[in-house]
Amino acid sequence: MLERPRLAVSLGRLRLKNPVLLASGVFGYGDEFWGLADYGELGGLTLKTITREPWPGNPPAARTVETPAGLVNSIGLENVGLKAFLKDKLTLARRHRTRLIASIAGERVSEFAELAAALDEAKGLSALELNISCPNVERGGMSFGAEPKQAARVVAAVRKAARLPVIAKLTPNVGDISEVARACEEAGADALSLVNTISALVIDVKTRRPLLGGNFGGLSGPAIRPAAVLRVYQVARAVKIPVIGMGGIWCGNDALEFLIAGASAVAVGTALFADPQAGHRVLSEIEAFLREEGIADIRQLIGSLKLN
Repeated sequence: MLERPRLAVSLGRLRLKNPVLLASGVFGYGDEFWGLADYGELGGLTLKTITREPWPGNPPAARTVETPAGLVNSIGLENVGLKAFLKDKLTLARRHRTRLIASIAGERVSEFAELAAALDEAKGLSALELNISCPNVERGGMSFGAEPKQAARVVAAVRKAARLPVIAKLTPNVGDISEVARACEEAGADALSLVNTISALVIDVKTRRPLLGGNFGGLSGPAIRPAAVLRVYQVARAVKIPVIGMGGIWCGNDALEFLIAGASAVAVGTALFADPQAGHRVLSEIEAFLREEGIADIRQLIGSLKLN
């Protein structure tokens, strides 16, 4: 059995000490989780999506609904805005001492570019993730990521405005996710992250109304993992840039599926609601698997799927 396999991976220009990230959203800006674990042990943290101005999000009543093996949320990108993020949130997030990825969203392409330019000079950020895939906002969000040309416009604008590595976050709510992925690659993305949540509706049968205050939401959690793994496999084969896989990762075995399918890194999200140390557990179980299998370098596992 190997003593310590090599876990470092690269996402284009972004090098990570290990392949486990925390996904944007559940982890917030990192301050809510302070003291619950040493998050500096993970490969990186993707912070909650910000917009140019503070955004209230969807109605605060009934923003999440549990479903079998999953969670439907309709937060609506509530966030503090760029100014407060730079002044307060980023300063605290840097205390976690690992790679920090800022997630940005806008209603117009120009807003993505403005955010990117402002964040490009921010101390402590290692990359930008473009949220072009949120399913529970009326403007922006998934409307950019559902169409290849629109997705490419956002990536190209950000690429021109910033020097930081650019990661486009893709939606599964499209006919051909590989087509969107190729468009983002051609526009200058350094990496891709997928998948965001699957569009969902949960109904109160007695009132005949949606249970969510925002009516519709996005499904995450173990229920979507097989679908997410397939899309990671499809995209990893369609592009040459690295892929970050996410969607229902609850344990090391779940993460290994994504890596074998072609992801260079993985992101843990919804599991943090149940276990603030879910990312650490996933990382530990990945390392244990590599030792047991005699795999010296995690890169030997990436994209190793053999179809029947």
